[in-house]
Amino acid sequence: MPTFFIILIFTYLGGNAYIFYRGLQTLSGFPYGIKILLTILFWLAALSFFGTMLSRNVKIPFYLSHTMYEVGTGWLIFTLYMVLFLLFFDLLKLCSISFNQSFMTSLLATFVLLGYGYYNYRHPKINTVNITLTKPLTDNRRPIKIVAVSDIHLGNGTGKTSLKQYVKMINGQNPDLILIGGDLIDNSVIPLYAENMAEELTELKAPLGIYMVPGNHEYISGIDKSIQFIQNTPIQLLRDSVVTLPCGIQLIGRDDRSNARRLPLQKLMARIDKSKLVILLDHQPYQLAESQAAGIDLQFSGHTHHGQVWPMNWVTDHLYEQSHGYRQWENSHIYVSSGLSLWGPPFRIGTESEMVVLQLH
Repeated sequence: MPTFFIILIFTYLGGNAYIFYRGLQTLSGFPYGIKILLTILFWLAALSFFGTMLSRNVKIPFYLSHTMYEVGTGWLIFTLYMVLFLLFFDLLKLCSISFNQSFMTSLLATFVLLGYGYYNYRHPKINTVNITLTKPLTDNRRPIKIVAVSDIHLGNGTGKTSLKQYVKMINGQNPDLILIGGDLIDNSVIPLYAENMAEELTELKAPLGIYMVPGNHEYISGIDKSIQFIQNTPIQLLRDSVVTLPCGIQLIGRDDRSNARRLPLQKLMARIDKSKLVILLDHQPYQLAESQAAGIDLQFSGHTHHGQVWPMNWVTDHLYEQSHGYRQWENSHIYVSSGLSLWGPPFRIGTESEMVVLQLH
C-alpha cells in the first residue's frame, strides 16, 4: 500500500481518537452503561468505512450495502469537521478563552453543516456555457446543444432513484449530443446489476449519440466488467478512439491515465481533419496546454470534483491547472466539471454538483 494511503488511514484514525477522547470528557457524569453503548456505536461508525470498502464486491442486499456505504463514507466528513471545530475551541482555550460546551457546540455545528451539504448535493445546478467557434458546423443556422456530465459514480452511493433524477435532467435539455466524462461507475458493478440501472440509462436520448470515456473508477471497478455493463446501454464507450458525427464534429475519446499504455494525444490527432471541429473527452484534466497546442477546439473533463468539500477545493485548485469550470486557452475551450454526483460522502460544501450545457455557435 502506498505510503500516502497509510498516512491518510492513520490521520483518519487519529482524528477519531481525538473526537472520542473529547467526547468521553463530555460524558464524564453519565452512567457507565451509556458510555459503553456510545463507545460501541462510535467505533462501529468510524470503522464502517473500511468495512464498506472491503465488501464492495460482495453480493449483499442493496439497502444494507447502501446504508453501510453512506455511514462509512459520511463519517469521513463528520470526522473532518468535528476535528476542525474541536481544534478551534482548543486554540481558544490556549488563548485563555474558555468555552464550556465546546464538544456539543462542535457536534451541533457539524450536523448543521452536513445537513446543508447534503441538501446542496441533492440539488445539482445546470451551468450553461455559450461557445463561439472559429470552425463551421454542418448546420450554421442553429447552435449545437451538448449536455456534458461526469463523475456520476453509480453504485452503493448513487442509486437508481438518483439516476432517474439525473436522466430526467439530461433529457429535459433536449440535447443534440450527450457526453459523459468518465466515472459513470463507482467502485463495483454489483449494485448496478442489483438495481438494474441499465434500465434507466436506456432512457437517455440524443440524436447525435451518447458517448463516454473511462475514468479511474471504471478501472477500480474492473475495466472488463465496466465495459460489459456499458454494452447493455445506449452509451458508446471510447477508448483511444475517434468518431465523426453526422454533423461533422470529430470526437476523440481518450482512455484513462489508469491505462499506462494509452495512446499519446498526438497519435490520436493524426487520425483527424484539423479543418473540422475537434472535441476531446479526457477524464483527468492534466496537461491542458498539450490539448491547446494539439489544436483541440473543445475539451471536456471531470475527475477533480472540485474537491467536493471545503477545504479540499483548495487542494484541487493547487494540483490542477484548471480544477473546475470554463476557461479558454487561446483557440481551445476547456471545461472541467465538478461532477453531477460524487464519490463517497453525500455532501457538497463549498462546491456544487453540476450538469453542463455547452451551446456551440
